[in-house]
Amino acid sequence: MEIYPFSRIISGTMTWGTWGSRFSTHQMQALMEEAVALGIFTFDHADIYGGYTTEAEFGKAFQESSIDREAVHFITKCGIQMPCKARPLPIKHYDYSTTHIRMSVENSLRNLRTDYIDLLLLHRPSPLMDAEIIAEEIQKLQSEGKIKQLGVSNFTCSQIELLQKEVSLTWNQLECSLSHEQPLFDGTLDFMKVHDIGAMAWSPLGIYFKENTPQKERVKQVLIPLCEKYNCEEDQLLLAWLLYHPASIYPVVGTTSAARLQKSMEATKINLELPDWFLLLEASMGKPLP
Repeated sequence: MEIYPFSRIISGTMTWGTWGSRFSTHQMQALMEEAVALGIFTFDHADIYGGYTTEAEFGKAFQESSIDREAVHFITKCGIQMPCKARPLPIKHYDYSTTHIRMSVENSLRNLRTDYIDLLLLHRPSPLMDAEIIAEEIQKLQSEGKIKQLGVSNFTCSQIELLQKEVSLTWNQLECSLSHEQPLFDGTLDFMKVHDIGAMAWSPLGIYFKENTPQKERVKQVLIPLCEKYNCEEDQLLLAWLLYHPASIYPVVGTTSAARLQKSMEATKINLELPDWFLLLEASMGKPLP
């Protein structure tokens, strides 16, 4: 597969709005312009972010920016129906009907103020999804030029295989990090590589800055000396560990700090040595490899 030319670090927008920093239009505009200047020109969205508000806030800021639409890539997701102020639903559920897929795509196009979405991801797998119905609507949207590529997020190998019988998938955005290394061992990344499906990782720093656990303490004892060796910071080395994998994993970095985005880009230049990669893995696992 020819990898779609996304930036090596992807900027995640989930916490730009009401779910996090509550940025103003001007602040969003400034951050996206700084990101593009750093070489980060791919922005990851989902329709539900900010209770269905963040896409529109981003779109307004983007329209006021100096950035050419052809110079950036927009990723967004659909499928989750989330009860909130904007949608007073009785229960959270997943909807992959033709009506909902089209409504979500049309809403995202309006909100992001764009004519096309570079990559649409099906956000979570539904036990009721019908691959034929999904494929039919996606192919219509692609023929209309409204979406360029289709991918999935958080799907298992069998669920991907089911969909691929009907429609081409190019990416899977999954949880993967030093503290969530299961995709490296359960066949997920192997399957994706065999089937020419690109890998994106959400929460690429894992639990390291979120939780105080024995796993974190083990990793920290190894990580700190290695940061001195590579003259870098902890988050940079965690990204370098992920980037080392031959699946060419693209981290989705959720920071709202331009300085942290710059540090993330610098992490792509760290040349991690093989034994150090395994030292970190062993620390995370809490036991030697078999």
